Amino acid sequence: MNTINKPQRNKKAFSKKHLASAIILTFSASFTVHAETAKDNISDPFVKRLVSLSGNNTPHHPSPGSYGMNKEAGTFTHPAATPHSHENVAFDGQLTEWDTQSYINNMTVEAYYPITVEPFHTWQNIVDFDGRRYLYQYVRRDLKIFDITNPKDVKLLLTKGKTWGPDGGGKEVNPYDSDDMFGAASIQWNENLGKYIMVQAFEIRRFGVLRDKYNEPEKVEAIRNSPHLKGFKVYEMDGPLPEDWTLIATRTTDIDNPDAPVSEQQGSGVRDIPTYFGGDVMFVAAASSDKQALTEYPNDLYSAGYQAWDMSDPYNPRLLDELTVPGQMAGDPEHEAAYKNNPRAGNRTSWMGARMSLFVPTPGEQGGKYGYAAMGGLGFYVVDISDPSQMNVVSHLAFPPSLAGTEGDNIDVSQVEKTGLIYYSGYPLAEDCYEAYKDVHIIDVNNPLRPEIKGVLPRPTPPAEAGFTDYCQRKGSFGPKRTGYYTQPGTSREGILPYAFYNAGVQIFDISNPDSPRIGTYFVPPFKPDEVASYAMGNLTHGVYVEYDRNLVWLFTNHGFYALSTPLLGEPSFDAPEISWPSKRRLETAKH
Repeated sequence: MNTINKPQRNKKAFSKKHLASAIILTFSASFTVHAETAKDNISDPFVKRLVSLSGNNTPHHPSPGSYGMNKEAGTFTHPAATPHSHENVAFDGQLTEWDTQSYINNMTVEAYYPITVEPFHTWQNIVDFDGRRYLYQYVRRDLKIFDITNPKDVKLLLTKGKTWGPDGGGKEVNPYDSDDMFGAASIQWNENLGKYIMVQAFEIRRFGVLRDKYNEPEKVEAIRNSPHLKGFKVYEMDGPLPEDWTLIATRTTDIDNPDAPVSEQQGSGVRDIPTYFGGDVMFVAAASSDKQALTEYPNDLYSAGYQAWDMSDPYNPRLLDELTVPGQMAGDPEHEAAYKNNPRAGNRTSWMGARMSLFVPTPGEQGGKYGYAAMGGLGFYVVDISDPSQMNVVSHLAFPPSLAGTEGDNIDVSQVEKTGLIYYSGYPLAEDCYEAYKDVHIIDVNNPLRPEIKGVLPRPTPPAEAGFTDYCQRKGSFGPKRTGYYTQPGTSREGILPYAFYNAGVQIFDISNPDSPRIGTYFVPPFKPDEVASYAMGNLTHGVYVEYDRNLVWLFTNHGFYALSTPLLGEPSFDAPEISWPSKRRLETAKH
């Protein structure tokens, strides 16, 4: 099933003709760098090429007096820049124990379930069958399927992989085959087949395999030859459980070698959730080749661009186009010049390239023209997708380096059709606020050729009753993650953005007045040291997923998950949904 009908294509970069219409904002890095005295241990030719272009410009660890608590103001000043680090770096004024209190404003905890699929990150999907609602929570080899028809009496139906607790992940139960997993998925109704279709992303495995590509050549080689698919799989779904699913297509994103066995496929595979609405076109984030190597991040080898796929026949997905932007391809003079001009070059910290697929507010079948791209240290792009066989960048915004952490990961496009505003953010990776704060940037794209940064969302602050005045003091990670995913049931609410915020729980922003955004409500769960492995404690809240059709917020933490309601969404429903999800409406082609 790997063979694709390969069109005549020109692997295009964001070339000089696109530069004429782009907006490039150039910032200079304000941090000092240093070269490590220890020599690298590199044998991979693409990692060698990366280092040859810039050397080692890893940021210094900042001096203790350059950041920390302002005791008079009660606020924390973040470091200007830090190297990529997994170590705890405590500061004066930080709590000495994990805070076991919770804080809530204008929200209600409707239910809590102490079941942890994984404490670090999970994806979610919701789908309805025969009047019942099912929640999939998963991350690669760990999966749980819940019946959430009654949110106050959730039933666990299936476990594959691990269940995490105070001793870690423990033994796998009902495991996947060694080359299989549950990839980040889009589930949609396909009108032609009259069935739900699930597309699962198969991305290269990094965590637990590679930590430092500059000094672990054997592990780099292991990733290059990984014995699993780099691409995506398509399933028909005749019911909620895996036994009801039929695999109908498998594709690799190594489009130059579509028939290569899995261990010889190049590139990253599909990263995060594909952008697929059940119609004729799907967009994915992927590096198709090992040449897409110009990324600093130490445990990743690939700088992903985008691919468009024809899904009019889900049994036979066909490649339509591929898009890269300057600064991604090793061995290409234009790309390498752009990489060297990026102030992040050589910092061995920044994520470069796409982490998620294009963010598309309106499918092309309904007249949508633009997708929005978050490409880490490469910045923000507006992409014309009106002809998916000829994707074109129309504008670009660069941002100043924000080290460490992920600088450009998520774009919320739920408000753009009404307001012309999108919300662009990265997320923290370090604990103890040992990195620059990750703002949520407000970008005006009313003129897609000239996007403008209008401001940022306010930084959450603790309530008066908390025993601290800044969330950095609470320990763990602090900053925005995502507002859920476009696959959430119902329609996103105008004027409301719910962000998972790590140690600050869920923070729901009221943006009904876009010029004066504020935090409308929040729920900050407790840390639970007796229920979470010590090395996972700091990753308190990693995900939010909203049932807009039942006015319920599901919050995913390192010790379980919560069902929440708030008047900002409206009166919650605890009955079975009246209209099934995903929507079974036909995606009509727009008439122009």
